[in-house]
Amino acid sequence: MEGIVTTMMEEEVNYRCGWAETHQDHLEYHDGEWGRPTTDRNRLFEKICLEGFQSGLSWLTILRKRDRFREVFAQFDIEKVASFTEHDVERLLGDAGIVRHRGKIEATINNAQRAHEMIETEGSFVDWIWSWAVKDPTLKPGESESNIPAKTDRSIALAKELKTRGWKFFGPTTAYAFMQSEGLVNDHAVDCHVFDACQRERVQMLVGRQLRP
Repeated sequence: MEGIVTTMMEEEVNYRCGWAETHQDHLEYHDGEWGRPTTDRNRLFEKICLEGFQSGLSWLTILRKRDRFREVFAQFDIEKVASFTEHDVERLLGDAGIVRHRGKIEATINNAQRAHEMIETEGSFVDWIWSWAVKDPTLKPGESESNIPAKTDRSIALAKELKTRGWKFFGPTTAYAFMQSEGLVNDHAVDCHVFDACQRERVQMLVGRQLRP
């Protein structure tokens, strides 16, 4: 498979989700990040933004540009991005290291402002995001990865709620990709070698949290 570098440790892995085997960058992202829950609000905000930038592109493209995205968007610090001006928009449009799309850049700044408002009204951006988590894994033992949906009723509701709050470039499919990547739902195949670790981390994360019905 293109771009895959096999190591002894990887040879000991019995199975990974199929998409992870398409490229070395995917493999490292899958094994180390995808589906792992976090309480880092800037990381959650970053992923919402990057999922928006991915619209119409491949995740591999965004993954390869992620370090530059972090650099020019102040590590996706919500307050700092919320204070960006038109000068910053023009600065970002001139940076070939990111996706130079005015609408997506302006949406990122807008969404930082909306996230700041949410912190003030909800008390915690992290807790609000995690209230949308799903307790049970999507797949049951023996089910194919092809059964994983592109969007769900929950991601539709999340996207609708954020749109109501003024967020942009965050539709139901983008919302579900965000939920998958940040561990709000466990969409690893049941026999994937990181499935159990992700589920254990999710169970710990959900202790004491009030989830939406």
